[in-house]
Amino acid sequence: MPQPHLRTVVVLAAGEGKRMKSALPKVLHPLLGRTLLGHVLSAAAPLGADRTVVVVGHGADQVREHLAEVAPTATPVLQAEQLGTGHAVRIALEAVPDGAGTVVVINGDVPLLRPETVGALVTAHEEAAAAATVLAAEVPDPTGLGRIVRDADGRLEQIVEERDADPAQRAIREINAGIYAFDAVRLRESLGKLSTDNDQGEEYLTDVFGLLRSAGEPVAVHVAGDHVETLGCNDRVELATLRRLLRDRINEAWMRTGVSLLDPATTWIDVTVALDRDAVVEQNTQLRGGTVVGAGALVGPDVTLVDTIVGPGASVVRSHAVGAEVGAGATVGPYAYLRPEARLGEKAKVGTFVEVKNSQLGAGAKVPHLTYVGDATIGEQTNIGAASVFVNYDGVNKHRTVIGSHARTGADNMFVAPVEVGDGAYTAAGSVIVDDVPAGAMGVARARQRNIEGWVAKRRAGTAAAEAAQRAVAAKGASEGAGTASDSEAIHGVGETVGGASGTGDTATD
Repeated sequence: MPQPHLRTVVVLAAGEGKRMKSALPKVLHPLLGRTLLGHVLSAAAPLGADRTVVVVGHGADQVREHLAEVAPTATPVLQAEQLGTGHAVRIALEAVPDGAGTVVVINGDVPLLRPETVGALVTAHEEAAAAATVLAAEVPDPTGLGRIVRDADGRLEQIVEERDADPAQRAIREINAGIYAFDAVRLRESLGKLSTDNDQGEEYLTDVFGLLRSAGEPVAVHVAGDHVETLGCNDRVELATLRRLLRDRINEAWMRTGVSLLDPATTWIDVTVALDRDAVVEQNTQLRGGTVVGAGALVGPDVTLVDTIVGPGASVVRSHAVGAEVGAGATVGPYAYLRPEARLGEKAKVGTFVEVKNSQLGAGAKVPHLTYVGDATIGEQTNIGAASVFVNYDGVNKHRTVIGSHARTGADNMFVAPVEVGDGAYTAAGSVIVDDVPAGAMGVARARQRNIEGWVAKRRAGTAAAEAAQRAVAAKGASEGAGTASDSEAIHGVGETVGGASGTGDTATD
């Protein structure tokens, strides 16, 4: 039985990426849920490599920190001076001096590369027992890319960088994708023979192919089925292009699983998101991070969800949520904001202009409008009145409010934490609740209203308000005077009628 190949993956991530014009290393720029480097590592992961080495250089500390988060088993190796791709691979292999088998080298800026393509390259290389195999692609515009130069028999003759290519070679549209598979032993031997005799004065990894061919070693080309996978990223314009291409790939895949995307062109879904069948995503929606959308749920339009779980049959409309959980059948929005640790139970409701933070709403609980809920627990089937504020912060510490089940709180309430409102309790509109309200009680915390007659005439004389008040008082007085006369006449008429019927007017008026 053949023994499995020992495999080493080397990712080249040391470049500065000057054209990005950014303080952030190029390979750390984000693209729909992962960095450029993260996408490359994900594409290589199914190989099951024994070792993964990432060559770092520009922004090395930032790249190391990122690797510790996304690929803690990978080994970062510093290329202090960027002296070429050949030099970078030589440094990488020094970290695995006993390495044999297959070495897979991938540029760190090809985020659309599919795992299937990497796997096919390595399989073809190992089955052919080649010394080196390059991934190639036929592209519409090869400008700026290395060319695959073949001999009369169609075999690889050399890989030429554009700067070093002659006019005939520049016309070639088959390009080097920057992804390779090597026999480890023969790669090591060739790396020690590389020259810097080229336009950039660097050690080109691609020169290994020429050295191996000259030594009679078998070299091969594996052509990618889709050249889009091989697109690299050198500036922000290319990054935006890659983002659109990846968006389309992701959206198509989800639609084919039974998810409805009403406007794919304005729907942006990270590669880390999960959606169940019959979920509906409307236009202008962004789903990021570890967001999960359940079966039959409706999300959008105009929604951003980050690391948020939306349960089956729930709906989130024109809202923003981060680190929240929306229970099955619950409704959110429009214009709601769910902050981290907001937890909505089954069929709960968070309505218009409501913000919820670090709070739990029980099943069927409702916060319909114009309310801030912070650091609170709200029981099942409880209704929170409009324009309420859960006053959770005393300037130093956060405190918690507990509202029981089946409670009804009035509009314009302030709950000054720590405070508790019991099951089935009510609170009056306009109350500032600073003490616990027992179960079944009515909490009233407001001063009795008093009216100061004539205040406007005294304190705001000559204003439009004073004139309006004077007119209203005069109109009321006239109305009351007319009403008195009319009532007197009506009473007199009734007396006459009754007196006529009874024969005595005095009896009728008693």
